[in-house]
Amino acid sequence: MAAEEETSPSPTPMESSSPIPDDESLTSAANTIPVQPVFSIIPPVIPPPIVPPVVPPMVPAMAPIPTVPAMAPIPTVPAPPILRPLAPLPVRPPVIRPPVPQNGEVVTSDSDSDDDSGPSRSAPGSTMEYEISEESKQIRERQEKAMQELMMKRRASALAVPTNDASVRARLRRLGEPITLFGEREMERRDRLRMIMAKLDAEGQLEKLMKAHEEEEAAASAAMEDTEEEMLQYPFYTEGSKALLDARIDIAKYSIVRAASRLQRARRRREDPDEDMDAEMDWVLNQARTLALDCSEIGDDRPLSGCSFSQDGKLLATCALSGVAKLWSMPQVTKVATLKGHTERLTDVIFSPTDNIVATASADRTARLWNTDGSLLKTFEGHLDRLARINFHPSGKYLGTTSFDKTWRLWDVDTGVELLLQEGHSRSVYGLAFNQDGSLAASCGLDSLARVWDLRTGRSILALEGHVKPVLALSFSGNGYYLASGGEDNTCRIWDLRKKKSLYTIPAHSNLISQVKFEPQEGYFLVTASYDMTAKIWSARDFKPVKTLSGHEAKVTSLDVSGDGNCIATVSHDRTIKLWSSSGTGEDDRPEMEVD
Repeated sequence: MAAEEETSPSPTPMESSSPIPDDESLTSAANTIPVQPVFSIIPPVIPPPIVPPVVPPMVPAMAPIPTVPAMAPIPTVPAPPILRPLAPLPVRPPVIRPPVPQNGEVVTSDSDSDDDSGPSRSAPGSTMEYEISEESKQIRERQEKAMQELMMKRRASALAVPTNDASVRARLRRLGEPITLFGEREMERRDRLRMIMAKLDAEGQLEKLMKAHEEEEAAASAAMEDTEEEMLQYPFYTEGSKALLDARIDIAKYSIVRAASRLQRARRRREDPDEDMDAEMDWVLNQARTLALDCSEIGDDRPLSGCSFSQDGKLLATCALSGVAKLWSMPQVTKVATLKGHTERLTDVIFSPTDNIVATASADRTARLWNTDGSLLKTFEGHLDRLARINFHPSGKYLGTTSFDKTWRLWDVDTGVELLLQEGHSRSVYGLAFNQDGSLAASCGLDSLARVWDLRTGRSILALEGHVKPVLALSFSGNGYYLASGGEDNTCRIWDLRKKKSLYTIPAHSNLISQVKFEPQEGYFLVTASYDMTAKIWSARDFKPVKTLSGHEAKVTSLDVSGDGNCIATVSHDRTIKLWSSSGTGEDDRPEMEVD
């Protein structure tokens, strides 16, 4: 009975998928029992509750069922695993129903929630009721703005815009626009004018634009006339004093004689077959190669800042940060006089090229003129800041001073009157040099610029640009057209005044160059002093190194070359004066040194 009970529920699911002959046999058996056929057909809906009460009466009714041959092979048929997934099909009406509303009429039988969701789903599909999001609106606005800018740029590129900045400002003014904005550069201002003109063109205001253009042309023509009148009425120079005019005339006369003698000497040396300039230069360079340390003397209690030989080479002047200058006899280097009077440190000292007088420059804003016995002759006052370098004009009548007040000045040595106050540097002026003819002066400063001035007219005839750091020293060559400059960029530049450009750049030292000096007679060699504690000699032919003078233990601040070129003096922050002389000179003086 248990086996029959187990097999009895199994045919119920199979009956739904069994063939028709099996169903007829089941219905014929069910006719004997009026209750069973009704529930045997409906089991997919509620099978569990009906099976228990029907089990006892089915035992006699199922007697003829085993004789049915169709029920035996049912368990062995491989179809049931394939047909089982078809059983839940009637249980999934919600999954099958969504395609039904697409037919139209069945939608009325759905619930209210389905009816409410239907219009909302169909609304996005319709183009009339589509709502644009804020992000899409912003993207669309950006695209429209970009297209407008592109069209505006195309229109602006076809317009003619002036390239002169003054014309651009004038046109902006006539269009009623600000002529410049904060931080606006020339090209940016021109682009702004171009866009304004393109906007006016797009708005159809061409008449206003053309009117502004005509006004601009009229104003430009009027401005040209005004500038011509101004050039005639207001000359670009400051009228000098009568003393300056006399000094310029005197300098012109002096320089003409000197230049004529120099050119005559050069012409004679070139045409004379007995004159061999190369051999002479080789001899001078060989003498320079033999330079050796001849004497070293303590010059002061404080670091030394400058030195200078007298015209005859018998005296040497030195100055120090203590504010005291001293005179030394040569070649014994014995102190002769002490020059006291400055209240601040001394920055430079120079001997007159014609007389035995000494000029000193100081940080107390004054320059003083001294006699060789130590007496004060004159004081030159007028600078607004400390002085840097000082130099005599070759005639010995004029004294030049440089200062940190961005000016250099020319003084009359006899009267002590300030003849010239020369501006032209944007920063402090440091170095000053005169050429041997006396017609030119060169100044350099912390603005990395060197300028050449014509003393006969007062004009700046040349601006030498090339140094990348402040320029500290200048020196004219005896040939009249070479100028050497040294600065904080560790290089020494050679300028050719005939070509108005840099002829050669010497990577001279590993630290800044404090002083440069040409050999005074013919300029056959160049000497540079540096803060790398050395001084170096360079050939003026190809500017190759000839000799390195090393011996100082601190920064070399200044140097000078004697008139014959056989002796070089250097001073340093180690407070010592060192003399470098060639082995072939000074033989008459050395026995005296040994006797002393």
